[in-house]
Amino acid sequence: MTTADGSTSSTESTAASTTAAGRSARTPIRTAVLGFGVSGRIFHAPFLAADPRFEVSVVATSNTDRAAQARQEYPEARIVGTPEEALGLVGDAVDLVVIGTPPATHFDLAAQAIEAGVHVVVDKPFVTRSAQGEELVRRAAAAGVSLTVFQNRRWDADLLTLKRLLDAGSLGEPLVFESRFEWWKPGGMRDWKARTDIADGGGILYDLGPHLIDQALHLFGPVESVHGEVARRLPTADADADDDAVVLLRHASGVSTRLSMNSISAAPGPRFHVLGRRGTYTKHGLDQQEPQLLAGLRPGDDGLGREPEANWGVLTVPDDAAATGPVEPERGAYAEFYRILGDHLTTGGPVPVDPRDAIEALQIIESIHGL
Repeated sequence: MTTADGSTSSTESTAASTTAAGRSARTPIRTAVLGFGVSGRIFHAPFLAADPRFEVSVVATSNTDRAAQARQEYPEARIVGTPEEALGLVGDAVDLVVIGTPPATHFDLAAQAIEAGVHVVVDKPFVTRSAQGEELVRRAAAAGVSLTVFQNRRWDADLLTLKRLLDAGSLGEPLVFESRFEWWKPGGMRDWKARTDIADGGGILYDLGPHLIDQALHLFGPVESVHGEVARRLPTADADADDDAVVLLRHASGVSTRLSMNSISAAPGPRFHVLGRRGTYTKHGLDQQEPQLLAGLRPGDDGLGREPEANWGVLTVPDDAAATGPVEPERGAYAEFYRILGDHLTTGGPVPVDPRDAIEALQIIESIHGL
C-alpha cells in the first residue's frame, strides 16, 4: 500500500500520475457526492474535504434544507437537485462520483458514471442483486475506471482491535465469532427505509448485513454454508422489509460465525463475543465514529474514533491471569478509506475495498432472502 505524500495542488493543476486502473488522476480529484443525507453529509463529504487530494465539487440533493447546509459547508461546490444533473457535469467538473442514494438507484447511477468515464464509489449495499455487481465490475474494467464499495466499518475501532488480537494469537485458534448490531427503535425504520421492499434493497438484512457479513468475511475468509432467518416484528409503512435477522456462516477456515441484527433490543447483547482455543474476547457497545460525526466532530479532531474506557472490550485467558482484563482499543479510522483511495488514484495500489467482496456478501443475503 503506497503512502500518500500529502502534497496539494490547485484545482487548475493537471499534474497527474497513472492509477492502477490505467488512467491518469489530476489533483485535487473533483468529486460529485450524490445524496446528502446521513451517507453523503456524514460519511463522505467531510472525509473528502479533509484530504487535500480530493475536492467536494458537486453535491446532488433534492432536499432544500440539505442543499442549504451543503452550500454553507462547501461554498465552492456546485449544488444540484438530482443525481442526473451531477452526472451531466462529468468531464467538465467531475473525476469521481460517490453514490450515497437509496440502494435501488445504485446500479443505474454507477453504470452511468462508468459509461461517462469517471471513477466510482458506491455506498453499501453495493447494489440490490449480485448479478448487477458483477456487471458493474465488468463495465468498469472495460472502461478502465476504478470501482470500489464504501465498507467503512472495516475501520471500526472494535474490529481493528479484534483483528490485532487475532493477528497476535491472543485468543489462540479462533472457533466462534459472534457479532451484533442491535438497538431499540420501537417505531420502526424511518424515511425511505420504511417504504422500501426487500426486492429494492429494503430491510435490516440489506441495511446492516453488508457490514456484518463483510466484517466476517474480512476476518475469516470465504464460507462453505449459510443459514439465515428474517422477520418483521415492528410496523413498517407499505413495505415488507425485515427488522430482525440472524445469519449463521460456516467458513472454509473452520470458524463458525453468528450474526444478529435487529431494532427490538432494549438491552443489546455484546457487540463481539469471540471464542478461541486460548481465550475469549467480549466487547459491548457500537463503534463511536457515527455518533461522534453526527454530534459535530470532524476528521482531524482529537476525539474522533476514540472509544470511552467504559466500552473497552475484555480478554479472558483462563491460563494467563496477566493477559486477562480490559483491552485498550485501536482508534477508529474511517478516514482510511479515502486515504487508500487517494493513494490508488494518484500513485497506484489497491482500491480500499474490492467490489467482489461486496458481491460475495450480496450472494449470502440473496440466499437467505431466496432471491
